[in-house]
Amino acid sequence: MINISPDIKFKKQLKQVSKSSLNECMQCGTCSVVCSLAPEDRPFPRKEMIWAGWGMKDKLIGNPDIWLCHQCGDCTSYCPRGVNPSDVIAAVREITYQHYAKPKFLGKILNNPKWLPVAILIPTVIISAILFTAGTLQIPEGPVNYSKFFPHAWLNSSFTFLWILSIGLGIVGLRNFWNDMKRQNEEFESKGNFIQNLFMILKEITLHSNFSTCTAQKTRKIAHLLVFYGFIMLLVVTAFAIYAALTHNYPLGLAHPVKIAGNVAGAMLFTGLGIMIANRIFDKKNFGNSTYTDWLFLISMLLLTISGVIVEAARFLNWGIAYHLYFFHLICVWFIIIYLPYTKFGHLLYRVVAMVFAVSINRKVKA
Repeated sequence: MINISPDIKFKKQLKQVSKSSLNECMQCGTCSVVCSLAPEDRPFPRKEMIWAGWGMKDKLIGNPDIWLCHQCGDCTSYCPRGVNPSDVIAAVREITYQHYAKPKFLGKILNNPKWLPVAILIPTVIISAILFTAGTLQIPEGPVNYSKFFPHAWLNSSFTFLWILSIGLGIVGLRNFWNDMKRQNEEFESKGNFIQNLFMILKEITLHSNFSTCTAQKTRKIAHLLVFYGFIMLLVVTAFAIYAALTHNYPLGLAHPVKIAGNVAGAMLFTGLGIMIANRIFDKKNFGNSTYTDWLFLISMLLLTISGVIVEAARFLNWGIAYHLYFFHLICVWFIIIYLPYTKFGHLLYRVVAMVFAVSINRKVKA
């Protein structure tokens, strides 16, 4: 006899986030039939819809299949009851961030709009404290030189520390996530180590090839690739900027190859984010319900991109409000970095770990 212990609180939370009528699901299996990623021995997302309807949190949190989904919307497009399985999957992911968040309060304030002022205040206070400690919490005189406002040594060291801290806290949550996946898949024997299995999925990560199998959201792959590679390019440019500052070769001129790469990355981000936002506004039927965390991610990334371009222009044109704009840009940057494991941006980490685990247990998708 199987003992089922529904978590009513979890089910209510799932319904609230997904805006889905879970009880309307009649288990017809259409969602699994149209899903290009569902293997025959692990029908996806039919089994997840069963668990969601029963409020079986333990089955959904720590389930690798949740993270192998591309959110292409095919299952939602063909659902005869309008239950919107893709929105349910997205809601489970959102709840997962909170479940594995370390410390817990960061997961909570990033998933509730009433705590947004606090979420913004945290990086603002940290930046202000650093500037105060450095003795530069004032507007410098003369031509715009951001290093006079935020000295490179303070900026680079604090940025690097917060980045490492954020990733470290994320790894703690990911380790717990990995253990839960192992617990749910004890019948499978793991093969290879993490690094070996990671190399096996590099092609999918870099090319997003499985996105091509989706039919409802053709532009989703293009948008994701633009944002994915745009952000990676910005990280590389930032790393080079830190190196240039340490070797006293900063700031970079507009014609410098790395500066050009940074501007190209900004254009890629702006285009990719624009496609994502337009799809969510004008094609709700295929792209489903957009939650607060969806918009928090999109808007914060958009503000980061736009403010970066404006700050660059302000320096070269010597605007009087350049330092105020730079301060706002720093808040945008640190907002993304500090909260990376707790927002939708964290799905990159969870998805990669889930893909590695799927390879380790030989979890296959449809041919």
